[in-house]
Amino acid sequence: MPRYCLRGRVRPEHVAEYTRVHQEVWPEMLDALTEAGWRHYSLFVSPDGTLVGYVEADDLDTVQRAIQATPVNDRWQRSVAALFASDGAPDQAWEVLPEVFHLEGGTAGRDRG
Repeated sequence: MPRYCLRGRVRPEHVAEYTRVHQEVWPEMLDALTEAGWRHYSLFVSPDGTLVGYVEADDLDTVQRAIQATPVNDRWQRSVAALFASDGAPDQAWEVLPEVFHLEGGTAGRDRG
């Protein structure tokens, strides 16, 4: 399963609010993400507003198009847009970071001599 790391920017003065709204994600938004193919989706935010997302999906472009086609996503994006430091829709302003390393299954097979 492909893994994707996404980077964005929350306005530092809105980090607490961003955190709060993500503790109360609408059930219909959660269902829409799942139905669109988002798996193991996590968000991490630092006090300076650096936002990192992690998601597993068959194809990132496909799952992004699927979620962006839902009415609930449009409502969600409009409700959180003011919290972001980026221009445009928050779910379209992600920077996708390339994966350069992944440890699968611990240290098995590595000679510790």
